[in-house]
Amino acid sequence: MAAFKKLSLLVLLLLSVVVLSSSVVDVSDPELKQCRHQCGHQKGFDEAQKRQCEKECKEYVRQKREEERRERERDYERRSEETSERRSSPYVFEDEHFETSVKTEEGRVHILRKFTEKSKLLKGIENYRIGFLEANPNAFIAPVHLDADCVFFVSTGKPTVTLLREEKRETFNLVEGDILNIPAGTPVYIVNRDEQEKLFIVKLISPVSLPGRFEPFYGAGGENPESFYKAFSWEVLSAAFKRERDELERLFRQQKRGSIVKASRQQVQELSRHAQGSGGTIWPFGPETRSSGPFNLFRDHTAQSNRYGRLYEANPSDHKSLQDLNLMISFANITKGAMSAPFYNSRATKIAFVVEGEGFLEMACPHIKSEQGRAGQQDKPDIERVTGQLRRGVVFVVPAGHPVTTIASGNSNLQIVCFEVNAEGNVRYPLAGKRNIVTEMENVAKELAFSVPAREVDRVFKSQNEEYFFPGPRSTQQEEGGERAYA
Repeated sequence: MAAFKKLSLLVLLLLSVVVLSSSVVDVSDPELKQCRHQCGHQKGFDEAQKRQCEKECKEYVRQKREEERRERERDYERRSEETSERRSSPYVFEDEHFETSVKTEEGRVHILRKFTEKSKLLKGIENYRIGFLEANPNAFIAPVHLDADCVFFVSTGKPTVTLLREEKRETFNLVEGDILNIPAGTPVYIVNRDEQEKLFIVKLISPVSLPGRFEPFYGAGGENPESFYKAFSWEVLSAAFKRERDELERLFRQQKRGSIVKASRQQVQELSRHAQGSGGTIWPFGPETRSSGPFNLFRDHTAQSNRYGRLYEANPSDHKSLQDLNLMISFANITKGAMSAPFYNSRATKIAFVVEGEGFLEMACPHIKSEQGRAGQQDKPDIERVTGQLRRGVVFVVPAGHPVTTIASGNSNLQIVCFEVNAEGNVRYPLAGKRNIVTEMENVAKELAFSVPAREVDRVFKSQNEEYFFPGPRSTQQEEGGERAYA
């Protein structure tokens, strides 16, 4: 029995090493297989003792998996409680942080308030704003210009976008995944030519007049939206247009429906029939003259891809419009139950908008206590975990140097469009998976850094064979049939 007690202790030690995510004991469970192997090769055991040893292995693993399942549930509840405390997540923005810029029966425009209104930690991006346009099928958005540069990302719908500048009219038929840069002051109008699906455009805005502040200027329109022409006196307008005041008053008082209105099928067709996709047509010079028009992020921009997710990425070196803005744009589609690899950017700050799905994020930050007036020694900042629940419409910010990961729920894929500002010269450093930063260290450096033999460091940092997207903390890989199961 002494040998059996000794083995039982060995079983307990072995089962405390690796934590797996399934509460169901599988014969292929590596811990169970290792334990059974030890039972079968223990000296002094007869067949009955071996069977009893294997039985105890199975029961212990079953209990352990059940406890792990309960702990995951408790951990998820803790995350929910943490994210409900807004002050603990200065980098996460939800519905209440948006302002309604435009709202009609046919659509709306919501703009996130200045980042620095929530936290001074975001002063580095105080000149950026982010928002979205949502419009019904066949909706028309009236001509407007901003005192800001604006980058469009088409999430859903089929917009026809027309730009007016330098006596040219540029018209583009855009589709999902298209990106278009609209320079400050450029008049633009849009129609959603899709007859079934709503238009949803995510916009990154960079004001050029006042830091963090911009305004829309409507030339067409009248009472609603109010035309900027009405700021001039009727005498000046009469002289400028060589028309009588009463005619001008009639013109600028007709529009009262708002800046997003319904267009007929014929009107939509007329607005979009001369347009092209990437490159666009410039009137009146014909199709041979092309502008630096839109490009599609989903076409020829795949950076990483495996069964756990896909990353599309456009760099400043790829497109002049991004180079001028010092901007990188990416789109991550994380498979349900999977996660992105923990990483950090060397220079770029990520401004991310969740366009679909649910999940959560975890980020390491040394500034939280100082932000909340709870700092200890200034020369020894505490690294704290910033968490946030993610769902459609949530914005989150990841400053340069801050390690972060995003995890999709087990119910749906998590889709995120990211605008990474100050992108020139940025390097993305992976912290896990293939080619992570620790595997690049010399063995001596590993031993000095972790105070354990290099082989123990490698056993941890070289165990993940995937790159950029992994199975998440609540998912397990089922080898049989190649299917995935989620706890």
